This record gives sequence, structure tokens and C-alpha cells, in this order.
Amino acid sequence: MTSINSWLRHNSLFFTFFCFSIFTYGIIPVFAQTQIRNTAGAGADNLPQVTSNEVTLSAVRQAALEIIKTGDRAAAEPGETVVYRLAIRNTGRAPTSQVSITDRLPLGVRLINRSLKGSIGGRQVPLTADRVSNRTVTIRADQGLQPNETLVVVYAAEVTPDAIRGDGRNLAQARAGNLTSNQTSYRIRIRPGILSDCGTLIGRVFVDKNFDGEQQPNEPGVPNAVIYMDDGNRIVTDAKGLFSLANVVSGYRSATLDMSSLPGYGLAPNTYFIEKNSQSRMVKLAPGSLARVNFGVTPAFSGGKR
Repeated sequence: MTSINSWLRHNSLFFTFFCFSIFTYGIIPVFAQTQIRNTAGAGADNLPQVTSNEVTLSAVRQAALEIIKTGDRAAAEPGETVVYRLAIRNTGRAPTSQVSITDRLPLGVRLINRSLKGSIGGRQVPLTADRVSNRTVTIRADQGLQPNETLVVVYAAEVTPDAIRGDGRNLAQARAGNLTSNQTSYRIRIRPGILSDCGTLIGRVFVDKNFDGEQQPNEPGVPNAVIYMDDGNRIVTDAKGLFSLANVVSGYRSATLDMSSLPGYGLAPNTYFIEKNSQSRMVKLAPGSLARVNFGVTPAFSGGKR
């Protein structure tokens, strides 16, 4: 027993450190604290009971953000509307400051500002949206989130023809002060629908009596006129002088009126547009679009009749 007491006297500092030292590991940013008081005691059968001093610990409470994004459909095509839903939840134990969401929309998908709505627990919350770029929008709420509260953001977006060039995927992330949430994404499959990489070319060949390049009610169409496309396609006008060509590859396209198919006619001069004083026309055809090419002709012999 004497040897044990002697050992305790010489090693009291080590014994105290070993028994009562507290090691804490945590995250430094503090939003709120809870005071925790603790005491400890030790003793043995032949040793007096020893009670430590009271120790006060500060338990850190912090906020944390989690974001989820969903949509009302898995696929869409140009001309349709997609409704997106964002859920931003405070999974921590302290309130957050004002929440903002950075949402990068898919290529060709545009936010409809008037559709933006927000709520917390069924209570409406004012939201503002600022367009950072053609695709990125920042959405802000006027208030923060209490622990376990969820901010729900709902908005509609229009799918434009440009969307068929993108992958339909967007990315969203929430922030509140120094807090940053996870990144969430939602992807819709973009169907071309009636649109594609091709377009449609329409036009007419008519007798242009007033040389303005536009057909008037008293200016008849010319049938059986031949138009050649730059890709070799040959088009013939109908009884009313009309023609159309579907599935034309988009880009700059040229069409040329074959004057040899119209004996007795010459190209009508255009007094308004110099570039139309040629039997060739060039148009820019966008994917899925419609372009028009008209040719005015005039009788090349006396009498004004064919």
C-alpha cells in the first residue's frame, strides 16, 4: 500500500491528466452555443473521494443546408413548359441568414419570371430572381431558415428550339452567409418534336406588275417554273406558282430560278431591294424554321401575255 501511495504522489499530474483531460473535435464556425456543466469524481476503498472542479463546455450548434431539385416531367420538346421544384432544408441546429439559390438552366430553357413562387411550411415567402447570364439565375428569399425548416421554390421554364442543341441538364446550389449546400441537378430529355436540324423552304413565282417583289391580288402565279437548290434539288411550281421543300439542311441556302423553264418571261426588276435583281436568292435557314423565297417575273414580249 505504501508503494501505491508513493506512486500516486509522484504521478498525480499524470493521473489527473489521464482521468480528466477532455479532447474535443468539431467545426469552428459558431452560430449559437449551449453551456454544458460537468464535474467528475474519483476514489478508492482506502483513498478519500476526490471531486474535480466544475468544467463548462460550449457545445457548438451550426446550420447546414441541403438542396434537392425535381421537375414535373422527364422529357420535353420545344414549345412546352417545364415546372421545376427546389427544396432547400436547414438540417442543422441553428438558424441561417437569408438564402440564395444559383440555378444554371439547360441550354435553350428560359425562366418565366412571373411563375416564381416560394413557401416555408405552407406560408408564402417573397422571392426575387436576377438573371446573371442567358442561362444562370440567382433566386433570393427575404428570410432565413430555422432548424428543420424547408424553403420550397417553384417556377416554370419555357423550352425553346435552342434546347435541342443542349443536354437538358441543369445545376443548382444554395447559400446562406458562409454556408454552402450540396450541388443538385435535374435532367430532362429534349425531344426535337416537330423541329429538327432541318427546315422548310417555301415560295412562289409570280408576275410582278408593279416591281415591288411581293405578289398582289392581281398578279397571277406562274406554273411549271423550275427552281434549283444549291444541293441539287429541283423544284417545280404548281398551278398557282407555289412551291415548297421540306427537310432542307439548315444554314445558308441558295435557290436559283431557271429562266429557261419560262419562255417568254424575264426576271422582273425590283425597285426596292437591289439584291433581288438576280435570279438567285440566298436565305439563312435555322433548325426547324421556315424560310420564304419569291421570284417576280415579267412578260418579255409585247401584249403582256404568255
